[in-house]
Amino acid sequence: MSSSDATPKSDQVQDRWRAREAPAGDFIVYADGSLSVMNLLRLYQSGRRHDTRAQDWHWSELLRATAWTPSDWMDVDATFASCAHAGSRALAGESSDHGSIGWVALTQDDDAGALEWLAVSCYSNPFTDVTLGATTVTATSTLGRIWAFPRDAPHQVKITADPDYPWLQVDDGPSVGGAQRT
Repeated sequence: MSSSDATPKSDQVQDRWRAREAPAGDFIVYADGSLSVMNLLRLYQSGRRHDTRAQDWHWSELLRATAWTPSDWMDVDATFASCAHAGSRALAGESSDHGSIGWVALTQDDDAGALEWLAVSCYSNPFTDVTLGATTVTATSTLGRIWAFPRDAPHQVKITADPDYPWLQVDDGPSVGGAQRT
């Protein structure tokens, strides 16, 4: 195993961030080199399985690893939103690896832009809006979900429906090109 394949340390995490790379999967990578393995769970209200407004989303930590080896790296190269507050910067975007992958990062707001943490979700869709406050990074995805990440504990994210999102149900309106709109 080469040193580039070994468990990333803080400087390796920063190098990968500068190259706009993240481990492939649902993870939160921290500046100290640790990693939270995350899982997106979608719960449905009874009788409303096809109504996306009736879904309750939870992105929860499965485990925290201090020693890990990525099986693959993906690009987190498209930045759609940025917001600065009190010496920090929040960024949000998508991975060019697949259109369903969104990411949110908290960095230092200086020339180095050192990473504090990076959250990547394979099923969130891209994040196109981000705000940064004293305690929370809030990002909105193109799936109409608002993700509120506590700055000091991003693995405790809360996901709510965006009330301004133009919601469609699976059986709303005509089909497009023979396929149901979703």
